[in-house]
Amino acid sequence: MIKGIVSDMDGVIYRGGRIIPGAQEFVDRLISADIPFLFLTNNSEQTPIDLRLKMEKLGIKHLSEHNFITSAMATAMFLKQQTSQATVYVIGGGGLINELYNVGFSISESNPDYVVVGKTQNFSYEMMKTAVRLIRGGAKFIGTNPDMIDPTEDGVEPACGAILASIESACGRAPYIVGKPNSLMMALATKKLGLHTSDTMMIGDRMDTDILGGMEAGMNTALVLSGVTSQEDLALFPYSPDAIYSSVGEVVPETL
Repeated sequence: MIKGIVSDMDGVIYRGGRIIPGAQEFVDRLISADIPFLFLTNNSEQTPIDLRLKMEKLGIKHLSEHNFITSAMATAMFLKQQTSQATVYVIGGGGLINELYNVGFSISESNPDYVVVGKTQNFSYEMMKTAVRLIRGGAKFIGTNPDMIDPTEDGVEPACGAILASIESACGRAPYIVGKPNSLMMALATKKLGLHTSDTMMIGDRMDTDILGGMEAGMNTALVLSGVTSQEDLALFPYSPDAIYSSVGEVVPETL
């Protein structure tokens, strides 16, 4: 029996600037059935408050900040599991910096324990040079997520993976990346829900990130065909989701 839900957002709840039909009803059904749920995103720039406001603007109501987990949150949770106290040099937005502060880490470029990199539009040559120096000096190299590009209204823009690649090529060391498809992020999400992975379902629209990460974490998986993956694409993958829906509007507690 499924006791909790972890769901992707883009391609599942909305696509571009439009809500996918049935998404609000899906949220309402989970709330009515008292099923805990989280919306998961590789975005490390935005805070849970930012995401709640974004969803409200799109038309999804009745959410709180506790219904979200970002790659910034997962990165901070992971590092806190590794050590109770640490100093970090951060390349990233306010969402990442806030989460690292929230777990008690200090931000410094003076002999830090970690170099933590997320997406930021303020990335500069000086930041890259500092990161390379610190990593070569012994700091551990952490990335929030591997995405090379992010979709925008104008097309695409470089994302965290592009920043990580520039630093990796200069220092000769690969980062440990927390975000999906790393199953660690899925496991951290279920821990935040207070559930075992086998009691949760990952809902997503991408076979290579959402479904793969959920499967490797030991979660039940559900693919929705309202985003990136089509029915025909399924034959391209050596693994299958546990369930397939046309959209999240078809997912009801009685079927879980």
